[in-house]
Amino acid sequence: MKAIFIEQGGGTDALRAGDMPDAVLSRDDQALVRLKAAGINPIDTKIRSAPERFPLTMPAILGCDGAGVVEAVGQAVTAFSPGDEVYFSQPGFMGRQGTYAEAVAVDAALLAHKPASLSFEEAAAAPLVLITAWEALHDRARIQAGQRVLIQAGAGGVGHVAIQLAREAGARVAVTVSDDDKAAFARQLGAEHVINYRHEDVAAAVLAWTDQQGVDIAFDTVGGEVLDGCFSCAKPYGDVVTILAPTADTQWGEARTRNLRFSMELMLSPVLLGLESAKRHQADILHRCAALFDQSHLRIAIAARFPLDQAAAAQACLEQRHPVGKLILSLD
Repeated sequence: MKAIFIEQGGGTDALRAGDMPDAVLSRDDQALVRLKAAGINPIDTKIRSAPERFPLTMPAILGCDGAGVVEAVGQAVTAFSPGDEVYFSQPGFMGRQGTYAEAVAVDAALLAHKPASLSFEEAAAAPLVLITAWEALHDRARIQAGQRVLIQAGAGGVGHVAIQLAREAGARVAVTVSDDDKAAFARQLGAEHVINYRHEDVAAAVLAWTDQQGVDIAFDTVGGEVLDGCFSCAKPYGDVVTILAPTADTQWGEARTRNLRFSMELMLSPVLLGLESAKRHQADILHRCAALFDQSHLRIAIAARFPLDQAAAAQACLEQRHPVGKLILSLD
């Protein structure tokens, strides 16, 4: 089968396009999916750059997100049948394969039926960011109606979904963006207050928006100094959630003073740690979001499409241009 893989880490030139052994079922709890599209996420570039940090077997096929049609199922799989249209997020860790390929064997616990209203390309763009935003807002921060939420980088992949999920939960949303186009995009999705971090003091703008109280939830999707800034934006006893690892330079003083609840969100944990109930929870998130898509309460923005053999160009676009919404590889 055609696939994009790496044999060693490096820049985008480390990506290889070629033939790999056909995907096959290796366990009775897997489903074989013929892929129509694959999503591209920042984690893909991190794996490509430093594969030694991840439990990979070389050569490694990259990609976590996919959408396609089930071709075969293992004996233990009862919820899916050949011909079902599905979407999912599965990192290629611990003997698994990624989604930059024509087909992949997927842990059935991670699968959900594709939203009927979405194309395969739209569905492939959605899973990782949906799961990340949902777990951060609902599972980590316990979002409630009427709360005020700050979403850093609101026009990005996770950010633009988080705006919609927060609004669906009944929260009021502020976001940070870098330009007017991204500001307009965030407002279209339901952001009430938009802050251009290049020209405004984010903490001052947030405090002005909240009558000097701070937000109930600050959601960091950037890391570094942006995480530090979230501590000044959250109200005392509020929540800060990050999808990036704190560093040795993280400034914790304001978080301590404000008695904040701090959480980390990593949607890769169920596969990394072999947590079957957590896999099923992530599939349930996708199931719930499928209903929101089909009710027109949620949408996914695709910035650009690339054929499979242009995966290197797609990753370069992600790293250099920071596009609005998501990038996908089309295999159909």
